[in-house]
Amino acid sequence: MVDDFEVDGVVQRALDRLTLLAEATTALSSTLDPRKSLSRVCRIMVPQLADWAAVDLLEDDGRPFRVSVVHRDPGVLPVGGLTGALPPVPEVPVGPLARVLAGAGPLLLTSANMSAGRRATDPLHARQLELFRLLGTDTAIVAPLRARRQVLGAVTVGRSAGRAPLTSSDLALVEDLAHRMALGVDNARLHQQTQHIAERLQRSLLPALPALPALPALPATGPLQLAARYTPAAATAEVGGDWYDSFPLPTGHTTMIIGDVTGHDLRAAITMSQLRNMLRGIACDRQEPPGKILRRLDVAHHSLYPRATATCLYGLLGQNHDGTWRLEFSSAGHPPPLLITYDGDTRYPAGGHGLLLGVDPQEVRPDAAEVVAARSTVLLYTDGLIERRGESMDAGMTRLRQHAAALAREPLDAFCDELLTGLAADHADDVAILAARLPVSA
Repeated sequence: MVDDFEVDGVVQRALDRLTLLAEATTALSSTLDPRKSLSRVCRIMVPQLADWAAVDLLEDDGRPFRVSVVHRDPGVLPVGGLTGALPPVPEVPVGPLARVLAGAGPLLLTSANMSAGRRATDPLHARQLELFRLLGTDTAIVAPLRARRQVLGAVTVGRSAGRAPLTSSDLALVEDLAHRMALGVDNARLHQQTQHIAERLQRSLLPALPALPALPALPATGPLQLAARYTPAAATAEVGGDWYDSFPLPTGHTTMIIGDVTGHDLRAAITMSQLRNMLRGIACDRQEPPGKILRRLDVAHHSLYPRATATCLYGLLGQNHDGTWRLEFSSAGHPPPLLITYDGDTRYPAGGHGLLLGVDPQEVRPDAAEVVAARSTVLLYTDGLIERRGESMDAGMTRLRQHAAALAREPLDAFCDELLTGLAADHADDVAILAARLPVSA
């Protein structure tokens, strides 16, 4: 007859294991940073399952890197925490860690077989034996992190002599945990790869600036400077519709263009690229005021992409006959340009605002014009730079003015970089900016 206390103990152990697995799964899904998620799982396993836990990941070159070591007594760990690069996996693996990284299944190491293998066979084995010695290990389990038939690394857990030894039943639990950890690492790496591909695609659709040639009409005392930046959303792997452009016209003006196609998918990126190319052709062919150019673009956009909407600001920057600079622009639902003087005064020009592209192609689009002081900076930007969840647009525009004013005298590249650092560190949307720095008056 089975004792009731024994049954209760079995049930409690099963519940504890289910709880451990649930907590580990939650930790793995809480971040897309594989090192952070693995460290969190180690802190869950210690001390519930073991006295210490370590995780090693294989780098792109196949060399193991110890990303986390957690002990129930943090004071046992030396400064630096025992993490870092490990010796390479030997061609003939003998040590337990090397065997697991080379493809072996989970291994249970008892005090007997650990003492039998105290002599290191290679540098990696020596590092693992040193870890066992330093952490006072009596029994240990080494399990592979395997996903899609590929070994990504290994997890090692150990218990000291003052605790019940690890057994074959613990082996199955650690193997389950290792499988979940491997899936978490694999998903995080796939996300990073997708994000990298998406960013490369987005950047390939944008012009290379500031490699724009200086215009002949610019004064010899200092050519017009141009700089642009694009940064993808901090928490997405999708391509978007943010874009910028600038090119010289036969009239001697320099165009300044920025826009945002609605959506965050491949269709938005393709529409953005084609919209930019259409605008280039219309602007070079017609050389009309910005409002008329945007109206022509809207007609073409509505015919080719009747269900797509987009914002766009089209500006012309050039010199008047008296040598002063003038910005003419028209906006199709886009935030206004920001003008920053050399002394740090800032303002958003009024006027020139119209509907988004794709709403009413017959709408007459207004123009606006502003005289811009020498050495001023003209900044165009997408709404990702100023929008914050739960905050009004006015608050974001005020914050942009304050940051831009503080950077008014910085070199243009530093101006753009510092602006992104200050305002787009944790942005939830793509951000594109285009800036022009006027020269000293002739």
